[in-house]
Amino acid sequence: MSVEAPLAVAGYFAGRPISLITFLIIPLAMKRIGIADTTFARVDMARAAIRVIKNEASAEIIRYTVPGIKDLPVAAKKLMDEEKCDIVMALGMPGPVEKDKMCAHEASTGLIAAQLMTNRHIIEVFVHEDEAPDERTLASLAKRRAEEHALNAVRLLYYPEMLTRLAGTGQRQGYEDAGPIESSSGGHLGH
Repeated sequence: MSVEAPLAVAGYFAGRPISLITFLIIPLAMKRIGIADTTFARVDMARAAIRVIKNEASAEIIRYTVPGIKDLPVAAKKLMDEEKCDIVMALGMPGPVEKDKMCAHEASTGLIAAQLMTNRHIIEVFVHEDEAPDERTLASLAKRRAEEHALNAVRLLYYPEMLTRLAGTGQRQGYEDAGPIESSSGGHLGH
């Protein structure tokens, strides 16, 4: 065998051929998290989400940026089908006018359809421009919501029992948690 000859294929990882050396290096439990975001957004929410994911889990992160919010369903489905992502976060910032709200609704419907077609979660992380009174608060809200949903994505993949324990506790992403209603103890006790 010459030095220039490629290594023999030892198997496949995420649909791609890998060498024996690569096969030994890549942990088999490595999850793939897709991040779909837009150029229309006024805050780079993906950067905030990626930072949290890197701090919380050992996962491969694949980012796919598209022009607008209505492009997110296809981006999310491509991340699942072509990049073999286990979960996708769809990050978008609809504008404040009625047309923007309609586009956000259509995108949300498309994301739900993509989830049903792939049987995998797509965490929709939308921050509407009229959710905050000023740009500074809007930027803070967008980053915080992306970070908190990044934690949800990690929990869904690695620690689903954590979400079960949080059931009924009034969690809010981007804002202070609402908390459970007083007559409710919050959290699921199981069977």
